Amino acid sequence: MLQIPEHKIPITEIETNFDVQIFVKREDLIHQKISGNKFWKLFLNVNQYLESKPQNPLLITFGGAFSNHIASVSAFGKEFGIKTVGIIRGNELENNWQENPTLSEASKNGMDFHFVSREDYQNKEKLTENFSNQYPNSLIIPEGGSNESAVEGVQYMLGNDTKDFDYLCTAVGTGGTIAGISKFAEAGQKVLGIKVVRDDSLEKTILEWSGKGNFELVNADENRYGKISEENVRFINWFFDEYQIPLDPIYTGKLMQTIFELAQKGFFPKGSKVLAFHTGGLQGIKGANLFLKNKGRELISLNL
Repeated sequence: MLQIPEHKIPITEIETNFDVQIFVKREDLIHQKISGNKFWKLFLNVNQYLESKPQNPLLITFGGAFSNHIASVSAFGKEFGIKTVGIIRGNELENNWQENPTLSEASKNGMDFHFVSREDYQNKEKLTENFSNQYPNSLIIPEGGSNESAVEGVQYMLGNDTKDFDYLCTAVGTGGTIAGISKFAEAGQKVLGIKVVRDDSLEKTILEWSGKGNFELVNADENRYGKISEENVRFINWFFDEYQIPLDPIYTGKLMQTIFELAQKGFFPKGSKVLAFHTGGLQGIKGANLFLKNKGRELISLNL
């Protein structure tokens, strides 16, 4: 069975001129390859699966070309000796995936790929049914890893060291992480989610998983997967130079930039203690820089 890591995750204060205190919990340091919230979202899912003692255990999941989830599941499989399959959006990748840093690393971790067209990828219920029939002993994990077990796993991101904060903040993609933070937050704590994807159903989904109304969603300025603004790249580079904390351009970069903007506008009451969860995703920087380089734009200049 998988064990909870014994090392403590550091919480770092970010020195600013705002009239609130801002801190970052470095969940990106939970594991060298299984990054941040992805570790905890997989933790209970895989443990519960292994408790059933399946023959020839197999993890199957979904993701795009630069998916943090695909990277984490493949690393999880390598770490714990479980075979993995990635159902990858975009069959145009089938003949050149070796040039993709995320998929190349996932393959080195032992993951096999099944490429599907973008149209077929939208029908995940049918894909799940097909793969479930083909591999009846497998664990099929949804895109992004968010489900009820993932929400329960997120509770391990909270503890005695997070109880004294007024605000708990995270980037929001599929909603599992903020749902877990909301569900297990202390009474009186406010949970703030920075949306990085256009999805009007997120609030309902989060509420169903969490069972609490203690959260609020705020849109990032660039709230689409894969859209990387020049402003956000400059912020990520500045933030690393200033605080020596790396951020990615899809999740944590937008999270921290939005928190800074909100603090500057007086969103948080004076004297508030604000905690941002660094949910990892740094592997995506290589892919982002390939995109930026092809566009002749400024790169994310982190020494990772």
